[in-house]
Amino acid sequence: MVLAAGRGERLRPLTDATPKPLLAVRGKPLIVWHLEALARAGVRDVVINVSWRGAQLRSALGDGSQYGLRIHYSDESALALEVGGGIFNALPLLGAEPFLVVNGDTFTDVDFARLRIGPRPLAHLVLVDNPEHHPEGDFALRDGLVEASGAPRLTYAGIGVFRPELFAGCAPGRFPLLPLLQAAIAQRRLSGERHAGAWTDVGTVARLAALNELPHDDGHG
Repeated sequence: MVLAAGRGERLRPLTDATPKPLLAVRGKPLIVWHLEALARAGVRDVVINVSWRGAQLRSALGDGSQYGLRIHYSDESALALEVGGGIFNALPLLGAEPFLVVNGDTFTDVDFARLRIGPRPLAHLVLVDNPEHHPEGDFALRDGLVEASGAPRLTYAGIGVFRPELFAGCAPGRFPLLPLLQAAIAQRRLSGERHAGAWTDVGTVARLAALNELPHDDGHG
C-alpha cells in the first residue's frame, strides 16, 4: 500500500493544484519512484489511498499496467482518514496476509524485496537516523525489537510490513497509527531494522528543492 491521501499543507502552494505524490522529483512524479521500485521487488498488486485531488492521481497512474502493476484505489473521499484509519479502510483490498506500507511522500533506496516480518510481530518497521527536522526521533531499536524509549533514538521511515491483526478492534473513521504501534511495543510484538541508505521525507518546499538539486545516478534514491 502506498499512502497518498494527505493534503500536503507544508508543501503549499505546490499542492494547491497538484497532489503531493505527483510532485516531480528528479524528472518523475514522487509516487512513480515507489511504483517502479515495488515492481522491481516483485510486487504485482498495489493499493493507493486517495483523498485530496484523488481524481488526478487516478488519471495519472491509471490501472498501473504501465508500471507492470495492478493498482487498486481506496477512496477516502474528502476526509483523509490519517495513516491508521487509511490503512484500516483499505484492509478489504489488502487481504489477510502481511502487507507492505510505504508513505507516498518519502524518497528512498530501501530494497522493498528484502523486508520481512517474523511469525510473532504485528508489524516490522524501517527506521532511519534522525533527520535535522526531527532530531528527537520516534523509537529505539534493541535486538531487533522496536522500543518506546532508549538510545540511540531513530526515526520511523514511513515504511513497514504490517499484519491485519494490528488493526483488530479498530472502528472505521479517522485515527492515527501511533497508538497501535505503541500497543504492539507494549506486547513486544513490534520488530524493526535500521536503514543506513538514502531517505528523505519530502515534506516541505525546501526539502523538495534540495532533493532535486542533489547529484544523483539513475537508481532509486
